[in-house]
Amino acid sequence: MSKPIVAIVGRPNVGKSTLFNRLIKERLAIVEDRPGVTRDRLYAECEWLNHSFLLVDTGGIRVATQDPLESQTTKQAEMAVREADLIILIVDGRQGLSPQDHDVANLLRQAQKPVILAVNKAEGNPDFIYDFYALGLGDPLPVSAEHGLNTGDLLDMIVSHLPEETEAQLDESIIKVSVVGRPNVGKSSLVNALIGEERVIVSDLPGTTRDAIDIDIQYGEQELLLIDTAGMRRRGKIDDPIERYSVMRALRAIDRCDVALLIIDAVEGITEQDQRIAGYILEGGKACIIIYNKWDLVPKDNDTMRQFGEEVQDKLSFLPFAPVLFISAKTGQRVAKVFDAIMTVAEAYNQRVPTARLNEVVTEATVMHEPPAGTGGQRFKIFYVSQPQVKPPLFVFHCNRPDIHFSYRRYLENRLREAFGFSGTPIKLIFRGRKDK
Repeated sequence: MSKPIVAIVGRPNVGKSTLFNRLIKERLAIVEDRPGVTRDRLYAECEWLNHSFLLVDTGGIRVATQDPLESQTTKQAEMAVREADLIILIVDGRQGLSPQDHDVANLLRQAQKPVILAVNKAEGNPDFIYDFYALGLGDPLPVSAEHGLNTGDLLDMIVSHLPEETEAQLDESIIKVSVVGRPNVGKSSLVNALIGEERVIVSDLPGTTRDAIDIDIQYGEQELLLIDTAGMRRRGKIDDPIERYSVMRALRAIDRCDVALLIIDAVEGITEQDQRIAGYILEGGKACIIIYNKWDLVPKDNDTMRQFGEEVQDKLSFLPFAPVLFISAKTGQRVAKVFDAIMTVAEAYNQRVPTARLNEVVTEATVMHEPPAGTGGQRFKIFYVSQPQVKPPLFVFHCNRPDIHFSYRRYLENRLREAFGFSGTPIKLIFRGRKDK
């Protein structure tokens, strides 16, 4: 990446995510008053005094822990330290200096990166900060992530340490891909398989992924932004407030993506919750690829794929345009095909049809099958068609009257798909009468 990277690290529950949200001026990271809430690395762009950098929130570091999940969380934080240009070590001023702070400080010294020592929760008497000189990381800066105390000074220190930024990068050509589905269907496993490293934590325990995790990757000449999301349960089954926030972030991830990968557990098949998630994708006007994961666990015969295809037609009939893939993120079976499908679907999502060719296809369609007569026997006429937007493609039919029968609307959509493809993307048709604006 061309932007400098700043990682926020520290032992659990010292206020890392609160500071992260304060600096980026958005409640992006989940904040809860108990350790272990943040597990994966979470990235966001931060700006200060005409300088921009990527800020990374990490899970709490526990050196020499025996807990497998805590060990993976610590590993993610260590990876963030390795890729960072600057590190902010957060310590808890209320609790004072702890042996865990010394463990983290020793880890950072081995990394040989510049470190800013920030003593959080310093709203009261700041005299306690002198204890933290014992960490050997320079002058501690008292801050309050919750109240904003000295966060401007902290940002000044950050930009003074940063290397020069190279040419800016993010633009509309980047394809944003959300990986969504129910808990424990293999979303994070697929993300790791796609990028070729353990970028997000994978566990058999549902709910391991809490935040929506953004990952920049390159596929040939194309830049993609992969968004791994938390598993979405039915609302009635969500008791944990943290999980409720996670589902909201997963829905937001769908809102900001171009292509949604709907992951289905091939062993369990399509459930009602899968249908709800698919409906949200459609309502949002997003391109979609249906992916059956855990294909290696499915007993197969010569008729298996056809049977699964019939399940899609039956239970996801409102997504007839979405391609269906059968993969195993665990073994790597057909994972490479996911990239090809993303590229095809993203191209269709951005496809703009030449106006002359568009009207030619619609004219041929009306000649082959005339529109039905309306009330009073008035014949429905289409004067011309335009396409004012993409993402998804939108077609406006300028007619003598807008009340077209739904069956003819569906007929016209099918003719457009036959002529221009639009694999994986919804298309919108609007009919405007002479008096409509």
